[in-house]
Amino acid sequence: MTRPDFLVIGAGVIGLSVARALKRRHRGARVVVLEKEPRVAVHASGRNSGVLHAGFYYSPDSLKARFTRTGNALLTQYCLERKLAIRQCGKLVLATCEEELPRLDELHRRGVANGVQLSMIDADDARAIEPRAKAFQRAIWSPTTSTVDPHTVMDSLLRDARDEGIDVLLGTPFSGHHGAGFVVNAAGLGAVAIAQQFGFARHYRMLPFRGAYVLSNEPAGALRTHLYPVPDPRFPFLGVHLTVKVDGTVKIGPTARPPWLTGARLLVMNRELRQHAWAELRKMSRAHLVTLASRLATGVRRADYTRWGTPGVRAQLYDTRRNALEMDFVIERDDRSLHVLNAVSPGFTCSFSFAEHIAGMIDSR
Repeated sequence: MTRPDFLVIGAGVIGLSVARALKRRHRGARVVVLEKEPRVAVHASGRNSGVLHAGFYYSPDSLKARFTRTGNALLTQYCLERKLAIRQCGKLVLATCEEELPRLDELHRRGVANGVQLSMIDADDARAIEPRAKAFQRAIWSPTTSTVDPHTVMDSLLRDARDEGIDVLLGTPFSGHHGAGFVVNAAGLGAVAIAQQFGFARHYRMLPFRGAYVLSNEPAGALRTHLYPVPDPRFPFLGVHLTVKVDGTVKIGPTARPPWLTGARLLVMNRELRQHAWAELRKMSRAHLVTLASRLATGVRRADYTRWGTPGVRAQLYDTRRNALEMDFVIERDDRSLHVLNAVSPGFTCSFSFAEHIAGMIDSR
């Protein structure tokens, strides 16, 4: 292999976006992307909900808050310009009881602090947006939340990369830096193992979570908008919700099931994570997932949800020093390499803006 100026490991949404950002900053540079799979979007980039998040879940001082709002706008514009399927349906976050109202208010405060377009509305206004919505007193309306088809977006990014002169080598696992001027590790589930070869990620483990969905048999248009619960702030998951897919049909999910074998020691050491894992066991039942979703919408029946969809994958980072899940994006680097260790949700939404940040870090080294 001719010596690349930039070697990117992983052709997921972060890897391809970083490669694009670097190529546009350095037109004469050779940018190479290695992808171990024979095609793109095999793992997390192709196995996510496809929801473009607005950016109100995240602490204002976080990288997630910094990049989600802009990332949403950039990826929305990208889909519209290339005529890729996008459903701009918005999202309602629904309180279901009085105990959830303070957390709903906190979400609204975060959204305002993050500069996100959203509004707090009463239950009647929520039903005006989605007649089937079940809100206790009030809800958050997020008009900029939308849905795309992740595979369509990834295929488009791959075409763009090759059209811009980026060498994307599929079916090619990382086996050494090949004298690259700079290495970017965006390997998703494999990022920690690769980072450790460079002397990084010494206090981290990858804890992959599996997210299962149940697909609706109802016709397209059964719901107008996404319906989400108020999330548990202890975890970086958004709870079981009803997602309107890009074709207008609905799915319920996801679960967030940790790996029982590889994560057993971590579950023992972290009480909250252990409680979460036991709660996830019940979600292996379609009936239980439907019951949870029925708290958010009327007319959610078990008979309409009989098929499991393709499970999602979440490459979640675990900090062994704190015995805790990492809640934000994590980057480690030196003057020869940079390692993206926790590009979990909303990583897909943030991909363009996050990639520009990474390219800027590389240029400033």
